[in-house]
Amino acid sequence: MNRNLFVNLPVGDLKRSMDFFTELGFDFDTRFTDANAACMVVNGNSFVMLLAEDFFTQFTGKRIVDAATHTEVIVTLSADSRQQVDDLVNKAFEAGARPSADPVEHEGMYAWSFQDLDGHLWEVLHMDPKTLTE
Repeated sequence: MNRNLFVNLPVGDLKRSMDFFTELGFDFDTRFTDANAACMVVNGNSFVMLLAEDFFTQFTGKRIVDAATHTEVIVTLSADSRQQVDDLVNKAFEAGARPSADPVEHEGMYAWSFQDLDGHLWEVLHMDPKTLTE
């Protein structure tokens, strides 16, 4: 079965968030983008729905956490190289992101994290295929 993945994140200012992620090189699917929501395309099967906070609350009976002070999720994006990790995280900082964690190296893996404009945690990860075993 081929599944699509949709991660839904509440944002305080939809246009500002769209501008931020556009600066990082992401596109938006206009079919699923309006004044309340924006469908950010990660790849052909993965999307991040940026939802205005008032609109987001219609889908849950729970309070929205303040992502600047609480962690609800870490969204991890893969990269083809360490350089791509560094490039994307540095673009995020230039666009207004805040640091989340210093770069981390583990056996065959390299990751670096940032907080987006609403405080959501994003990690960019490169896994060296030579170190992966089945």
